[in-house]
Amino acid sequence: MLKLRLTRLGSTKRPSYRIVAMEALSKRDGKAISYLGNYFPLEDSRVVLKEEEIIKHLMNGAQPTRTVKSLLDKAGVWAKFEAAKKK
Repeated sequence: MLKLRLTRLGSTKRPSYRIVAMEALSKRDGKAISYLGNYFPLEDSRVVLKEEEIIKHLMNGAQPTRTVKSLLDKAGVWAKFEAAKKK
């Protein structure tokens, strides 16, 4: 099963994360299928996303983790996915 989840980057006490598509059973920082964006929690929770690729993966059945889903909600990508799903 394909999951949209976070991988950790950055140094000690200065985290940054990548939003990636990867197999559900792979390691946290393992090989990703594709890189879909970045999340910087210490910089006012700044999020950079590749919206079209994220929606493509979601339409093909990828499941986001709880944290990634909340980031997509805040950025408005989840609403675009729901609208595209209804068409």
